[in-house]
Amino acid sequence: MKNMNRTINRIILTVFIVIAVASCKKEPVRIACVGDSITYGHGIANRERDTYPALLDSLLGSGYDVRNFGISGRTLMNCGDFPYMSEQIYREALDFAPQIVTIMLGTNDSKPQNWTCKNNFKSDLKLLIDSFRELPSKPDVLLCLPVPAMGGAWGINDSVIYNGVIPYIKEVASEEGIRLIDLNTPMQSHREYFPDTIHPDEEGQKKISEIILPVIKSIKRKR
Repeated sequence: MKNMNRTINRIILTVFIVIAVASCKKEPVRIACVGDSITYGHGIANRERDTYPALLDSLLGSGYDVRNFGISGRTLMNCGDFPYMSEQIYREALDFAPQIVTIMLGTNDSKPQNWTCKNNFKSDLKLLIDSFRELPSKPDVLLCLPVPAMGGAWGINDSVIYNGVIPYIKEVASEEGIRLIDLNTPMQSHREYFPDTIHPDEEGQKKISEIILPVIKSIKRKR
């Protein structure tokens, strides 16, 4: 009888230990990658593997859950032809309750029909940032300077990106105390990454992931 009681006690203790270990298991840090077709992976044959959000998910490992919330052709500005903040995927990004958010928008804002309302760029960027910062998950927001446009396809204007969009993003980053990731300068000398002059290929996506990776690793989040 005593042996049976000891066995039962050991079983109960084991069950409690298993439950305790399971309850202490850390949840992965949720990362939302917000952007346009460059984030979405336009032209990438295997988007589930070779876009920079997918590469980050692989490189960071099981402690992180990186999701791609990019959608092609979208603008940061709500006065643009296809505003990001009007899309369902934007609401899905908020519902994801991310703990880290990367934002790379502005390329499509450089188109002539969109840049006419350039005075809204900073206020709309702050609106987007605040919509994430106000989430219960209180995410760290990272602003990415958009990659260069190597040509004028789709009406995208590299001069506007460099002389208009990027300065606005830098100003907002400074005013809001947000970390800035420069994806523009390192890509300037890599025309070979842009087969259609606008969208990075697999090597370009890999380069982007390598630039963002150490910044994310430097962020310490409680899990």
